[in-house]
Amino acid sequence: MPVKFSLNAIGQIALKVQNIDVAEKFYESTLGLRKLYRFGNLVFFDCAGVRLMVDQEEEDKPSTAASVIYFRTADIALTARELKSRGVSFIDEPHLIAPMPDHDLWMTFFKDPSGNLLALMCEAPKGYQPAA
Repeated sequence: MPVKFSLNAIGQIALKVQNIDVAEKFYESTLGLRKLYRFGNLVFFDCAGVRLMVDQEEEDKPSTAASVIYFRTADIALTARELKSRGVSFIDEPHLIAPMPDHDLWMTFFKDPSGNLLALMCEAPKGYQPAA
């Protein structure tokens, strides 16, 4: 009889970057993630219990495509405005992705210094309008 199990909790996400020093500064100082530690060309950050491992890609190996990392925020307009003041360039403005039965899902996208796509997401109360 097979054992029933399911995977559910993510322990770590890995992200490749071109320059580990630039990435370390961006994720720690610009985005404000709590750095756990650095080991050689690996830097680890805490994202509310999920560990983000940032790894410098090797020059002789081709880069692999990364998944989008979505950072949850309570107020997408306020968070985007703060990140813009820290020099982050956004691809778009906060916009409604999907009106859900009990909330509205808002997102906006930006890139890290290595070109990895990142996003802010906000599960806002119905009728939320981000302040300009």
